[in-house]
Amino acid sequence: MSERSARTDLSVRGGSVEVHVADGRIGPAVPGAPVLDTGGLTVAPGFVDLQCNGAVGIDLSTEPERLWEMAAALPRWGVTAWLPTIVTGPAEVRRRALATLRAGPPDDGRPRAAPLGLHLEGPFLAPARRGAHPSEFLAPPDPAVVEREGWAGGVALVTLAPELPGALALVESLVAAGIVVSAGHSDATAAEARAAIAAGVSYVTHLFNAMAPVHHREPGLVGVALTDDRVRVGLIADGLHVDPAVVALAARAVGDRLTLVTDAVAALGAPDGPVRLGSQRAEAAGGGVRLADGTLAGSVLPLDRAVRNLAAFAGVPPDAAIAAATTAPARVLGCADRGVLAPGAVGDLVLLDGGGAVAATVVGGRVAWEAPWRS
Repeated sequence: MSERSARTDLSVRGGSVEVHVADGRIGPAVPGAPVLDTGGLTVAPGFVDLQCNGAVGIDLSTEPERLWEMAAALPRWGVTAWLPTIVTGPAEVRRRALATLRAGPPDDGRPRAAPLGLHLEGPFLAPARRGAHPSEFLAPPDPAVVEREGWAGGVALVTLAPELPGALALVESLVAAGIVVSAGHSDATAAEARAAIAAGVSYVTHLFNAMAPVHHREPGLVGVALTDDRVRVGLIADGLHVDPAVVALAARAVGDRLTLVTDAVAALGAPDGPVRLGSQRAEAAGGGVRLADGTLAGSVLPLDRAVRNLAAFAGVPPDAAIAAATTAPARVLGCADRGVLAPGAVGDLVLLDGGGAVAATVVGGRVAWEAPWRS
């Protein structure tokens, strides 16, 4: 890494592009600040991943203490902010993840993708739609769990099945505590989905996956998500979790409410072979991750690839595809200073080559990763 990576003041220039980062935020040029020449590359806001379970051999639901190590690896794929995602498992794992997050990063000077809070995917999920989540740790919605484990002030997003008894009251209390609630791993009918949105649900976790399919007389959660402007939706655009034609359908129906997520597991950036996802064992092979019974168990999808896939599958213009990994996820969390290139915004940038691959990533004005050919 070049010496400019130790600075929080930076000017990014190339062609008609000129972005200045001062003290970690986009602002006026700083005299004498290092200059990063884009060489005609596309300059975009840093990517935001709302659902990331693991990468580079790290499974957060097994080793949550390695959260910060993983955060240092994610800029390789353009990710500058993310939600470390903990799947259904023992309460102790959630407590350890919260403690690690609250302790903050090691004092080693490394730029890292910023964790914006935890995403707890479970344990309040529908047993029939649990997917790769272990049934023995599923639980009914219970505010006592939230209070006992101290979710407020550390958890940013909770995925739950809103049709479960007690779920709507829990949705209201979570939202009142500043936690975004998402519907997912759910058998909700359309009426139940609309009631959940009225109670405060504002997001849908990995649309189409782990939920009842659309029926023309019972559209269910999917049908409501595609048509109700009150909710944004996450989508795993790897061509495996969702067929490319259905990615295109969703993109056309949802528009700027679409957020790309990876749902990546420890196999991202690691060789094929055995992989852990909490208490479950899976196998990564052929671009996918599956349990022994064939159930999909997360992905090996990098977020920059998801952006390219959205453009290719759905014919979405590059700027709109980028927005689905920047502006849209930041809005889910109410972060006005991320996902945009504007004065006062966090100085997180990703430089993309002509094919949409990451050439360099800047976190808070520091170069966190550069492609080998730029070094």
